[in-house]
Amino acid sequence: MGVTYKYFGAPDGATAARVPVSMRPEELGGDELGMGGMFTKIKPETMAAMVLTGIEGVPLHKVPPLELVVLHPDYAVVKLPMTVVDPLRGVGEESVGAAAFIWSTVPDRGGPRDAFNVYQLLHEWQDFSHRLHEAGHQAYCLVWP
Repeated sequence: MGVTYKYFGAPDGATAARVPVSMRPEELGGDELGMGGMFTKIKPETMAAMVLTGIEGVPLHKVPPLELVVLHPDYAVVKLPMTVVDPLRGVGEESVGAAAFIWSTVPDRGGPRDAFNVYQLLHEWQDFSHRLHEAGHQAYCLVWP
């Protein structure tokens, strides 16, 4: 089964904290949470590290922690720092490709990831970061078992 992560935008932490608890993640379309979000199996800590180390060149041990907004027995909401979301808006194809290659060599529990899959994921995140910026929202993640 595993954990599902729903990334979404909200103007502030109070809005992000009002996550509909009666709905399962697959029923959350995004509008309930402020804007079209993204479902993924990628942890927010991993996403933060992928962007900050691969694109910004930040050493892995200096990646900032995520901010906990809500901790509930059934779910949690965390805020991703803007330093994770903003860098994606201005980078070009070459930087995205280089970051994908770098990150594809980092082993995780399942072994290294395919660079093209990481590249596609970073492009999804790039689109997401543009939508957040246009809406004036910050990035949050709903963690739901």
